[in-house]
Amino acid sequence: MDKTQQGHVKSNIKGAVETIEFYHPSHNSLPGNLLAKLADTVTAAGKNDKVKVIILKSAGDRTFCAGASFDELIAINNTRVGKKFFMGFANVINAMRKCPKFIIGRVQGKTVGGGVGLASATDYCIATKYASVKLSELAVGIGPFVVGPAVERKMGTSAFTHLAINATEWQTAEWAKEKGLFNEVFKSVEQVDEYVDHLCEKLINSNPEAMSMLKKVFWKGTEDWDKLLKERAAMSGKLVLSDFSKKAIGKFTNKA
Repeated sequence: MDKTQQGHVKSNIKGAVETIEFYHPSHNSLPGNLLAKLADTVTAAGKNDKVKVIILKSAGDRTFCAGASFDELIAINNTRVGKKFFMGFANVINAMRKCPKFIIGRVQGKTVGGGVGLASATDYCIATKYASVKLSELAVGIGPFVVGPAVERKMGTSAFTHLAINATEWQTAEWAKEKGLFNEVFKSVEQVDEYVDHLCEKLINSNPEAMSMLKKVFWKGTEDWDKLLKERAAMSGKLVLSDFSKKAIGKFTNKA
């Protein structure tokens, strides 16, 4: 089977909590079809009156999300396809932004590039000590243009600049907590899951109208992101066609 057709996005509702899980055998990287399903699943959960809180997680115990699919990235051959590719993460981030429910992130391991964008777009993020972060886009000749607004909103310009420039070195989960990406960091996945359940139990007993109104307050100032992220996707879609990017991506692909 084509790698881009592997993996899944699953959702499960237990009580008033919907858990959305994504998985791909290549370290939970996300090809376009999974990103589209993830965006649709988040949107549907936001419209479900029975759901009060959403948990976003990935399967496995080592990597939360390795970012975009390199198999699709290397195959891009024109700006239209490039923009469409980068709109995958843009659509998920915008779906999370517009969702009227709190989205709780459960990050069990390393997260790269677009994965950092997903973590940034959650409303409260809980991680293990193994959840190192890296924005690797500049290392392949592009730049974290699409996820940048979400990362900058959550961590501030200084931390975003640090990650964007220092594109080859991992930053620890504690560093990410200090900068505001993670709200809590625990020693084990079991402790993370216990705390996620504890927080969700509190939230499902909170006023859903108040939570929805708070969500709007939290995301104030992002109303132009539909347009902004399209512009950013076009920027990345153009850069990925450069000789520099093709060579850099090729090196990464050969290492995989």
